[in-house]
Amino acid sequence: MAKLKVFCTPIGFHDAYVAAPSQKAALQAWVSDADLFARGIAEKVTDPKLMEAPLEKPGVVIKVSRGTAADHFETKEPTRPADRTSKKRKTVREAEKADSKPAPAPPKPKKKIPRPSRAKLEAAEQAVDQATADLKEKLADIDARKRALDAERRTLRADNAKHVSKLEAARDRARKDYQGRLEKWANR
Repeated sequence: MAKLKVFCTPIGFHDAYVAAPSQKAALQAWVSDADLFARGIAEKVTDPKLMEAPLEKPGVVIKVSRGTAADHFETKEPTRPADRTSKKRKTVREAEKADSKPAPAPPKPKKKIPRPSRAKLEAAEQAVDQATADLKEKLADIDARKRALDAERRTLRADNAKHVSKLEAARDRARKDYQGRLEKWANR
């Protein structure tokens, strides 16, 4: 049989002792679902006087009163329930704080990201506007040259028409003169 150890936990006005081979067996004897050892509520007993009774009856829970009935019923100064609950809450909060991990450091404030610069956009828009203005200027220049060429063409055609009509008149006279001489020659 495994070597027995004696464990103790408080239950109300009593201490519950049990002789068991392990902490798990002691928790089963106390019918506890919670790990009282991990919570610091139960502990291993090393005092030989307190170990005698549980070792005589292994696995049986032995209750031993803590103090006398007079000690339990001794009058103390009454406390208000609100004080007790606030103290209880305070101790619970303190216990939670002690059990909890240290609070994470507050997040570092992010660096303010400056507003993006419009310089490149404005330069691009200015380049587009300049290219559009240059195109309009060149097209206007071409239109002006076209109008000038059209005017020159009209002038050239008008001058040519006058010149051609003079030449045609001279030709007609030359033809008439030629035909007259040709007739004279043929009639001879």
